[in-house]
Amino acid sequence: MAETPGSEPVPSSSEPQIVVASDVKEDDEGPAPKKRRISDKDLSDKLEHRLGGILCCAVCLDLPLAAVYQCSNGHLMCAPCFTHLLADARLRDEAATCPNCRVEISKNSASRNLAVEKTVSELPSECKFCTKVFPRHSLQHHETEICEERRYKFAQTVVESKRSYVASLVRIVWELCALLLATLQPRVSPLKRPRTTRLTECKYSCIGCGWRGPAHEAHAHEAACTHPHKSAADVLAVLAAAQRRAAESAAPYGLIWDLLSYEKITFTDLQLKPYRTEESVHRLYFESSRFSAFTHQWVVKAFVNKNQGDPTQSASREITYQLILKSKTLCPQALQWMWLQGPYGETRVRARVCAHVFRDDASAAPALPLPLADRADTNRLLSNKAVHFRLIMFLASK
Repeated sequence: MAETPGSEPVPSSSEPQIVVASDVKEDDEGPAPKKRRISDKDLSDKLEHRLGGILCCAVCLDLPLAAVYQCSNGHLMCAPCFTHLLADARLRDEAATCPNCRVEISKNSASRNLAVEKTVSELPSECKFCTKVFPRHSLQHHETEICEERRYKFAQTVVESKRSYVASLVRIVWELCALLLATLQPRVSPLKRPRTTRLTECKYSCIGCGWRGPAHEAHAHEAACTHPHKSAADVLAVLAAAQRRAAESAAPYGLIWDLLSYEKITFTDLQLKPYRTEESVHRLYFESSRFSAFTHQWVVKAFVNKNQGDPTQSASREITYQLILKSKTLCPQALQWMWLQGPYGETRVRARVCAHVFRDDASAAPALPLPLADRADTNRLLSNKAVHFRLIMFLASK
């Protein structure tokens, strides 16, 4: 009699294994049944792959990065796709439905699935710089703070016009040397790192080099880069251009400080409600109720992709608004204003000061884009019942 499979010894290994017997008929004279061994690593890889297919969003078919919503039947949707569905339904004046079962969804009927969010946050994912594997909940912190292969941000070098050109040039060269040494120091390692296909930029980007390519080609490019051999005048021109760009980005904040010295300042928390036009195509627009400022009546009116026929056919959406004077005025009103995130709003805005002179009754400022910090927040605004912002207005003294 041949020995049964259970009596055979299992070979020892440093890695735990699972032994599965194949389907073979028992026969006294036949060969022993074959066995296949599946390691725990293979099982975990297959499990992660299956979970990635099960927990993906029903709209974009990708693993969600943040909140996960589900309809009443349990179909999953990531937060951006969920708000996009609600925004499309608002633009079409229809009820939003689940893409799988077509059941009606809304912010009240849909619920967050915390179990799926925690499960997805524990799934492994590769760092886009060093290709190491980390849990998804700690990947962003690793890429922005810890990873040594990430791109380095150079400090801005400011040139003061009051100093002499020689002193400024010496200071610029000294700061550039310090920046280059600080950049090269973390890259020096006794161990040779494996080549990866991540994208990086030239270490001379602070002086104008715009090269960006694979990391394994960076050393060859830096050896042949012409920017370190440029003259001091060329380097000064690049730094001056960078200084101009920084001054342009900081200009609104300086203007805001000047506006705060005005005598007539007022702020209003606005609620823009959705309405429909009376045309053949009922387009969506938002309008606030009348509010008082500087003894006059004002209204804010906003449109979605005003110059486009059907906003639902475009993934890029923009909200433009107009500030309209509704009361009569005897003298021109030189007004400046800016938007802020209100106490009931959830969308950040960029610092931007607008100006217009209102001269007569029903005078309207030109249509301007709403300065949202993130273009993706447009769908979030459209999915809400109302849009909340704070408007600060400055009136120049007569």
